[in-house]
Amino acid sequence: MILPIYTYGQPVLRKVAEDITPDYPELPQLIENMQETLVHADGVGLAAPQVGLPIRVVIIDLRPLADDMPEFAEFRKTYINAHILETEGEEEVFEEGCLSLPGIHEKVTRPTKVHVRYMDEQFEEHDEWAEGYLARVMQHEFDHLEGRMFIDRISPLRRQMNKGKLNALLAGKAHCDYKVKTVRK
Repeated sequence: MILPIYTYGQPVLRKVAEDITPDYPELPQLIENMQETLVHADGVGLAAPQVGLPIRVVIIDLRPLADDMPEFAEFRKTYINAHILETEGEEEVFEEGCLSLPGIHEKVTRPTKVHVRYMDEQFEEHDEWAEGYLARVMQHEFDHLEGRMFIDRISPLRRQMNKGKLNALLAGKAHCDYKVKTVRK
């Protein structure tokens, strides 16, 4: 089932998400719904707060990038109770967008490597480093679990320049091709 994506202004997007246990109600169905929602919205990552749930679940699906990045041809993963332990590497600037901020794209500076701990769908723990594009997507999505969005990482001037678009989202005016839940709906 395709879920509505919560847009800027929804309080759940600013909450720190909570870890869950293997007995979380209907978790396999939630993961399947999040995967379907992500594909429908043409995104590469989706965090549970973006579908209204303040829990630490993230889907990353990099398969749509396989033409340009063949190493991601089979890459779709679920990250449960994900936490960033540390970052390192050079700071790299890259343009980001977000399904919860339709129509807004900005250059964001992030480290090139990230050390993460998470559980997979079988609740087996993983502790690993990622780098490059995957590290960027992880940082973007895991930020959602901490109540942060990429616009929190841009300069005050760039944020001010997006004020009109942000206010439109707050007023319930989201222009996109996927189902959303705005503050005003």
